Amino acid sequence: MRGIEIKNGCIVYYGNPAGYIKEDKATVDKMFQSKEFEEWLNEKRLIPNWTDGVFEKLSIGEKISELHKEIKPLKNVRIWQLKADSDFELRFKSYEEVLKLSGEPSMKNYETVYDGELETNDLESIYTKFNIEHPNGFKGHSLSISDVVELYDDSGSEFHYVDRVGFQKIGFADQHEHGMRMGM
Repeated sequence: MRGIEIKNGCIVYYGNPAGYIKEDKATVDKMFQSKEFEEWLNEKRLIPNWTDGVFEKLSIGEKISELHKEIKPLKNVRIWQLKADSDFELRFKSYEEVLKLSGEPSMKNYETVYDGELETNDLESIYTKFNIEHPNGFKGHSLSISDVVELYDDSGSEFHYVDRVGFQKIGFADQHEHGMRMGM
């Protein structure tokens, strides 16, 4: 199957960026799903994850750095929401208000309500997804102010507080000791 190849971790299907490989998994745009492609993935012993929008993101460079020709796979996403027994005063507060009230948001007040891979790492798109079309496995309320979005991979985590407008990048207090307990 000369029309399908792997270049720098990216799967190229007859000249089109169709997907990417992460470990033994291949995330591939659904529009390329065919018997030929499935057989090729099987030969390579790759587990397919047919996902909408991968081609578009690869084409516009969200996953590939055009200058460096390196693959930038999607990070996994965790959604953190305040626990039911957390201080009610922390709910629906801007990041600035939380800092004044109790300092940096603390992981001990939050629980994970989603952990998985999405089609994007764009925070605004994630916000929309968790308000309009909840993904499978999501066990929380629609994303709102005081929630935290974590983007993570093998190199570490970034935490983003859902603020009144947009997101505030934060250093989740006590994340390192919590990370050890979670085995990240």
